Amino acid sequence: MESNFVDYVKILCRSGKGGRGSMHLRHVKYNPNGGPDGGDGGKGGSIILRGNHNYWTLLHLKYERHIFAEHGGNGGKDKCHGTDGKDVYIDVPCGTVVYDAETGKYVCDVTYDGQEIVLLKGGRGGLGNYQFRTATNQAPRYAQPGEPMQEMTVILELKLLADVGLVGFPNAGKSTLLSALSNARPKIANYPFTTMEPSLGIVGYRDQKSFVMADIPGIIEGAAEGKGLGLRFLRHIERNSLLLFMVPGDTDDIKHEYEVLLNELAKFNPDMLSKHRVLAVTKCDLLDDELISMLRNDLQAAWENHAERVVPSPASVPSVPSDLQSDTSAQPVPIVFISAVANKGLDELKDVLWQELNAESNKLAAVMQEDTLVHRDKDMTRFAEELADEGEDEDIEYLADDDVEDIEDIDDIEDYEYEEL
Repeated sequence: MESNFVDYVKILCRSGKGGRGSMHLRHVKYNPNGGPDGGDGGKGGSIILRGNHNYWTLLHLKYERHIFAEHGGNGGKDKCHGTDGKDVYIDVPCGTVVYDAETGKYVCDVTYDGQEIVLLKGGRGGLGNYQFRTATNQAPRYAQPGEPMQEMTVILELKLLADVGLVGFPNAGKSTLLSALSNARPKIANYPFTTMEPSLGIVGYRDQKSFVMADIPGIIEGAAEGKGLGLRFLRHIERNSLLLFMVPGDTDDIKHEYEVLLNELAKFNPDMLSKHRVLAVTKCDLLDDELISMLRNDLQAAWENHAERVVPSPASVPSVPSDLQSDTSAQPVPIVFISAVANKGLDELKDVLWQELNAESNKLAAVMQEDTLVHRDKDMTRFAEELADEGEDEDIEYLADDDVEDIEDIDDIEDYEYEEL
């Protein structure tokens, strides 16, 4: 069955064009030389993005491939103003990022409920000949055409807003932990890639406090190159204030798996290395106290000896830039041994997460403040492949104006040029 979680859509947007000004001279009984009385054209409708916390996916936009605003009405005689075209509001979940589908350039970002961003501005209406009357030109026989519409094919990409993001290999216990700490009920099974879509859960803490935790499908080595589920869900932890790395306690080399995960994040987005991190060793109900103590001492000794590196050596990972091949983590990463099934170490984990979330160097308000998030442009060398992976590789049919609404007869060649974009 097709999933209801949609975080990637491609839409053709078009604003409305401004209405033409009227060129009309008043000729009525008892006033045959009434002068100019042509009214102004109406303003075209705009395409406006609006943040809406009632949405958490882009499912409602998946099959809406064309979004057009109304054109402005033409001016009329007796100084009648043309009707303004209605603006079209596109409600999107908070955390939606917009890219130009033609160039891959970053356009805008909707981060909070009620935020409105004008994506495409409607054209202004043309002035009627009444506006051009002067003492020396009392009967102008010309009027302005309306401004043309704007058109853009955009990619809407959702990046979930959460405080803590879970990072780990398949079957590391991420979904089990989320279900143990919150009321979220993700699918849990004993096979890899059980989690096929991100899940959010609200984790309760002391004194009625809480924070949001996000679970994404498991990462494997080479995910940044498209292996496994690839880049499909890595973007959902770009906004997280804190990353919780999860490695099973029965793993042969816990530190190595942690470095592999860290390396994948570095290749996907180097800025993610600046986030605070916590390491949770899961499934510790399979370990005795002596083994847990030994593992804790070994991991702490590794960081004390500056053995932890942001990425493996240049020889093993040539694709990572050289400026990332250094130890940028001077402080040890907090380590917590937990078992979600046995409810062991969960209170300690919540204490550590809350402490890291509220550290002076990791204030959530600063992270979520507008204009502090930097979004990279799409890599056009892989853009076509990404569109194909998301099912957005088919071309959008560009409709002519005649297919949208009837166009009134035009009076002069200038209006004709504006009518045919």
